[in-house]
Amino acid sequence: MSERWRAIGVLAVALFAVNVVARLVTRFGFDGDDTTAADRVSLGMFVVIGLVLAAVAFVWGRRRPVAAWGADLAAAVGIALLLTVLVGPLLVGQNPFGGGAGTFFAQIWLYLAATGVGVLLGYLLLTALGLDYRSQSLKRYAELRATKPRRVVRR
Repeated sequence: MSERWRAIGVLAVALFAVNVVARLVTRFGFDGDDTTAADRVSLGMFVVIGLVLAAVAFVWGRRRPVAAWGADLAAAVGIALLLTVLVGPLLVGQNPFGGGAGTFFAQIWLYLAATGVGVLLGYLLLTALGLDYRSQSLKRYAELRATKPRRVVRR
């Protein structure tokens, strides 16, 4: 059980670290008034988060059924989302609710959209290649049934 929570924690911290790096690049790399650069860095952050989750879904989907790794992924994304929205702005000296309710909820929806697309792409690629847990189980079952010796009939 501790291995499961360790994997969830490591993934949540990794997703949060991507956000922190993006916030620090935006704060120290560009002027405070340059919203175009901040938007590009945010877009890059969402792409990186989506790619990380696509890779994790691909790897975890090979080893375990969807119900097992899906819950772990949802927990990691939820923890990372809370850290990103509530703690991330504090690290760069901003108020999490400083931009208003619209900005606060827009961050949540964009984060959930990026993570959802990433997980979906990773799992769809895994399924299309036939490497997911279910496809491999069905393949093993078919091979087992095909190699079973014929039953001898007495006459």
